[in-house]
Amino acid sequence: MKKLKVFFILVGTFLSIYLCIYLTAFLFPKLNISRNSNYYLYDINDESYSTNIDNWVSLDEISDNLIIATISIEDKNFYKHNGFDYLRIIKALYNNLKSKDVVEGASTITQQYAKNLYLNFDKTLKRKIQEAWITLRMETHYSKDEILEGYLNTINYGGVFGIENASKYYFGKSSKDLTLAEATILAGIPKSPSNYEPINNNENAKKRQLTVLNSMIKNGYINKEEATIAYNTELNYLGSSINDKPNTIMYYQDAVISELKNLKCIPESMLTTGGLKIYTNLDTTAQLSLENSIKTHMTNEQMEASGIIMNPNNGAILAIVGGTDYNKSEYNRALYSKRQVGSTMKPFLYYAALEKGMTATSKFRSEKTSFVFSNDEVYSPQNFADRYPNKDITMIEALAYSDNVYAIKTHLFLGEEVLVNMANRLGITSELEAIPSLALGSKEISLIEMVKAYATFANTGYSVNPYFIRKVVDSYGNTLYDAKEERNRILNESYVYILNDILKATYDTSLIDYEYPTCYVIKNRMTHSYSVKTGTTDSDYLIFGYNQDAIVGIWAGYDDNSYVSPTGGILVKNIWVDAIEGYLKDKEETLYEKPNDVIGVLVNPITGEVATNEDKNKRIVYYTRGTEPK
Repeated sequence: MKKLKVFFILVGTFLSIYLCIYLTAFLFPKLNISRNSNYYLYDINDESYSTNIDNWVSLDEISDNLIIATISIEDKNFYKHNGFDYLRIIKALYNNLKSKDVVEGASTITQQYAKNLYLNFDKTLKRKIQEAWITLRMETHYSKDEILEGYLNTINYGGVFGIENASKYYFGKSSKDLTLAEATILAGIPKSPSNYEPINNNENAKKRQLTVLNSMIKNGYINKEEATIAYNTELNYLGSSINDKPNTIMYYQDAVISELKNLKCIPESMLTTGGLKIYTNLDTTAQLSLENSIKTHMTNEQMEASGIIMNPNNGAILAIVGGTDYNKSEYNRALYSKRQVGSTMKPFLYYAALEKGMTATSKFRSEKTSFVFSNDEVYSPQNFADRYPNKDITMIEALAYSDNVYAIKTHLFLGEEVLVNMANRLGITSELEAIPSLALGSKEISLIEMVKAYATFANTGYSVNPYFIRKVVDSYGNTLYDAKEERNRILNESYVYILNDILKATYDTSLIDYEYPTCYVIKNRMTHSYSVKTGTTDSDYLIFGYNQDAIVGIWAGYDDNSYVSPTGGILVKNIWVDAIEGYLKDKEETLYEKPNDVIGVLVNPITGEVATNEDKNKRIVYYTRGTEPK
């Protein structure tokens, strides 16, 4: 009797909490579930580029074949549950635990729609909780038909979004006219758009179609004969409406919509009613160059890459790629992923060193070193391949080879707080610690933060804020938002000029000594001059390079932080040089103007002394007046 009483108390408590959550969801404002199909996007030349053409169709204008096929394969209990299919969740948990891997999902159509509309694609507990909450709010404010209609009009059908667009793209017809054969091909795509879109993956698409047809038989929608006829029907695919657009353009579009929703001056009612014209900084030449360079060099299908091309003078983001394939993963690694940045942290350190009185030819001895601190903690940084010159080297030489011992000695000489303060000054908002390894990029920072920081070097010392949207205009022609470009000087122009020149040493033949400069291998493919720095960690490849006209940042690695070979850094170097050269190939280079208090001296960059006729290594190195070697 006592156990029964406890049981009823637990059930009563659960139901009370359950009802409270639903009541709270009902009391919250109604969400906009039409997404961005009513927005009109324009690039930097004011030409339309939205991949979501305004082709929203009502549920009664969509073929029953497609509707039934989608419900059958994605969420057979859609009209019976309240947003969550609890039996399916339990079954999926059991199967996943049994196989010790994620082999089965349990997301309902409402959950998928919630994720597509409002969330990124990070697989975290926080995101799952947000997804559940949005699902509840959608279920309490909208009918099942409204949710299904929105889902079908916004889902990804292999780079084409919305059922009407997909139907016209693949079959040249309206979605209301789809046959069972055509509908079951399309209904199979959203589970994995890159694997099941039929134009490039017809074999996979047919296997998936068979799965869809079998689910329809099992759920009583069709019989075996109808399924056999549909499966054996030969289909012709058109696929001609979006071939002239970058395949990764959706990463840019998603970033635009995210920024739009954060603009405080745009009333939420405007976001709901749609009709907005959004003028962005998208440069299709830059986007194609970035996309093609990643596509060309990323031959490992398991590895991911992301990149950004930005105008360093105003923060305008011209191109962004958040992953190798948007259809495979919509998660934008360029914006949301934080990774260890490795040696790409060193320019922050060396700029601070210049401010503190060091010069491009200041020396520290580089040899295998163990640093012992007051608490008896020992830190032993290693150079690449555990190679050391075992002599004094200059700052410019240390940058050319990315010498780690020199960096740590500089870091400790200045004081560990100096680098933290410098990174914060440059706009790094990720949490940093004043520790020895920070000089070697041991802390995680996003690509967009690093690009913002490097832009300050590229524009001679001004902080700029990265942005996607130039202007927003309503359907009546009224300007609701006009971006204000803010430039604030935060660095000394003379020291920036010197640093920018030092960073050219990464591919300078005059720095060939006991090592080759880190970017020497791509020197012959550069038609412009750039300041460049690479970085490699156990799980990441990075490179940032710029001149006054553009900055390009590239990351490559595995999402799960799997090990990458230190010798594989050539990958991002190739991506970077092809991306920036592809964008700037027809543009005249803008050269930096030397500040009046900066003087150039012909020196031996290896010894740091004024060059003589006997010196094999010679280079103009820059100093502020009074600090140059005599």
